[in-house]
Amino acid sequence: MASYKETPRQKMIAMMYLVLTALLALNVSKEILDAFLVVNESMETTNEKFAKKIDETYSEFQKQYTINTKKVEDYWFKAKEARKLSQDMVKYLDSIKFTVISKTEGITMAEAAIIPLAECKKKDDFNRPTYYFIGSEYNGEAYTIKKKINEYKQNILKIIEEEHREFIEQRIGLITDGEYRSADGMRVPWERHNFYHTILAADITILNKIIAEVYNAESDVITYLYKSISAEDFKFNKVGAKVIPNSNYIFLGDEYKAEVLVAAYDTTQNPEVYVIEGSDTLTMRNLGLAKQYEGKEGMVELTFPASTEGTKKYAGIIRMVTPLGDTNNYHFSHEYIVAKPSATISPTKMNVFYRGVDNPVLISASGTADAHIRPDITAGSIIRETEGWVVKNLPSNAINTTIKIYADDKGDRKFMGEQLFRIKKLPDPLAKIMGVKEGKISKKKLLANTFLVCQLPEWVDFEYKFKVTSFTMIIPLGGGYVTKEKSEDQKFNQKMKDMIQTLKKNDVILFQDIKVRGPEGPRKIESITITLN
Repeated sequence: MASYKETPRQKMIAMMYLVLTALLALNVSKEILDAFLVVNESMETTNEKFAKKIDETYSEFQKQYTINTKKVEDYWFKAKEARKLSQDMVKYLDSIKFTVISKTEGITMAEAAIIPLAECKKKDDFNRPTYYFIGSEYNGEAYTIKKKINEYKQNILKIIEEEHREFIEQRIGLITDGEYRSADGMRVPWERHNFYHTILAADITILNKIIAEVYNAESDVITYLYKSISAEDFKFNKVGAKVIPNSNYIFLGDEYKAEVLVAAYDTTQNPEVYVIEGSDTLTMRNLGLAKQYEGKEGMVELTFPASTEGTKKYAGIIRMVTPLGDTNNYHFSHEYIVAKPSATISPTKMNVFYRGVDNPVLISASGTADAHIRPDITAGSIIRETEGWVVKNLPSNAINTTIKIYADDKGDRKFMGEQLFRIKKLPDPLAKIMGVKEGKISKKKLLANTFLVCQLPEWVDFEYKFKVTSFTMIIPLGGGYVTKEKSEDQKFNQKMKDMIQTLKKNDVILFQDIKVRGPEGPRKIESITITLN
């Protein structure tokens, strides 16, 4: 296999890392802080370009897989495995960035995910970041980061044949076992070298540098896999026409586009293509009804206006000149679907959104991958978490909110649909003793379960744990007298237990003024009555 040369991109990453290392060795001043911001901004720009370049390589890879599935299948599946490993690693590193910003700035994860580093008020703080990354007992997140880097590196190198792994490993970086030394020359581990007493601005820059190395590793691996498909692999023993559509699911008002090509022929030829819509085949008999498309470099782009809904089909012929000078006709056919833009927004646990709690929702849009969905909300906020989309931070004065769904469409935002939701307060929970709200309980069982619990009514399809914060126990006595005792938590105090010990069968106990803590603060709930049996 031919040897690689270091690309300008890799040289730039190495230079940025040297600058970053030099900055970490200096005391923090405004100039140094500004320098970190400049380096970090450069790293973020580099990572965006990395991601775009890698996407282009995957696109070309997939095109070859479509053309010759059998020949390319093994390499394509390995490339998809590399993408999954890298996406998971970048997602983890992004979550670490958001977490350390949240802990240092004292803001929510949602706010940390969108705030620029330059706007962080505590970007020169190193106490909170050091505690988060190193920990009081050297058990901080930096040790997990190192473990995950090593696991990622080991797993992505397994994708490459064993005889070429060492060569690829030398190029991808992600080194955690180097010789690192402190300012006084003492040898230190990778975790302390990168994250001990480093300010927030430096930590974010370092994490972005690691993300760049992950992208670099992914790029090298998929480039290696792509180049492993030799020209010899594409010598077909049977020549046939191929249709490569941009999508088979088209929205009303858009255009259907596809590339038609013969893969085994020289791409310098300009083929003649004839296409008839609404038919499964194109024959010499109906050739006069077909539309001719001009070819360029061995392929033709077909464009059909999507003016009506439904399943559409077309057929055609590609005319190519063989190496012997003969003209051959290669038939093709295809179909696609035209549909109105639509979106589905489904509450997973209720028909309304509740204030003060996380409201999970399932969101899908027809013909759109989950990664390209962009929801907006008129009141509150909606963010993507590990298990899916969550609506939260609903205003106390709002009575409804609307979720609008947009899809990324080649750099544009396409409106897919919207849905209105009502906003309500969570219903009051029901206080219970031993699962009973009212009824009879033996004195023995009551004294064995001396606490109140509360839970939402069965008709509320939502989970939230209210907690009893205080209640008053009242025991009616003869002659209209009552005995009262108050507890400042959910448990019976000793005086209450003593009072219950004196009671007899059919005596009544009232639990009133029950207060609980809910998502919007304290509230008072319904009383309960227990009779001893």
